[in-house]
Amino acid sequence: MNMDIINTIIKQALQEDIGRQDITTYNLLPAEQQARGVLVAKAAGIIAGTWICQAVFRHLDPEVRSQIFVADGQRVESGQLIAEFSGKTAALLGGERVALNLLQRLSGIATRTRRMVEKISGYRAQIVDTRKTSPGLRELEKYAVRVGGGRNHRFGLYDGVMIKDNHIVAAGGILPAVQALRRAVPITVKIEVEVRTLEQLEEALQAGADIIMLDNMDTPAMQKAVELVAGRALVEASGGITEERLEEVAATGVDFISVGALTHSIQSLDISFDLVEVY
Repeated sequence: MNMDIINTIIKQALQEDIGRQDITTYNLLPAEQQARGVLVAKAAGIIAGTWICQAVFRHLDPEVRSQIFVADGQRVESGQLIAEFSGKTAALLGGERVALNLLQRLSGIATRTRRMVEKISGYRAQIVDTRKTSPGLRELEKYAVRVGGGRNHRFGLYDGVMIKDNHIVAAGGILPAVQALRRAVPITVKIEVEVRTLEQLEEALQAGADIIMLDNMDTPAMQKAVELVAGRALVEASGGITEERLEEVAATGVDFISVGALTHSIQSLDISFDLVEVY
């Protein structure tokens, strides 16, 4: 985890929410008042991000104390106590919404990822994410995918080669695109090619692609593609992968199933933060 990125996310989120001042808390409560608050699950799911809540509160009060009862990656049931924080009331109330927004979203991602991973546990395929993340939150959202048991695809355009349809058009075909990139990138970098037809698949194999992405293919076409590849490259299924379709896609023998919905269409896990003591 890049903590510089995480700290920037937290600072920007707090600035967005608090602005110049939390005028309710500032004008209502003594500055030195202390409190104890608890995070409680309101629905069953996988927790991801308790340590981020701790970092949020400590940005506002470095002396905030915490007890974490549920580690990231563990399942909770509705009503279960997740964590407890003690410190200045103003810090707890000022950071409450940012902490919850991050914890709820990341836990929602981890929960969905875990559910999808478990659906195909008997197959070779692995669930991977995409770049379809919330702007500014990619580091955290991809962390949540890992917590849920999934794998990360490339983080950005800088750390992995993927030749997509527009690259193929611009470069004049799959073969010249792969050849040009093979000469330019380090030998340690794999080259992935997106294909939509079995004809493109054959061209990608002849070009020596390391990974072939089957984009929006139906299940019979995926099955045929895996047979044609015959282990000469890794195979990724992508596009239109729903939870209902997940097992049949895994049964084709693909190595990876990338799911944009892991991060772009997520239901946050319902979690509350309540003050239980003021002193």
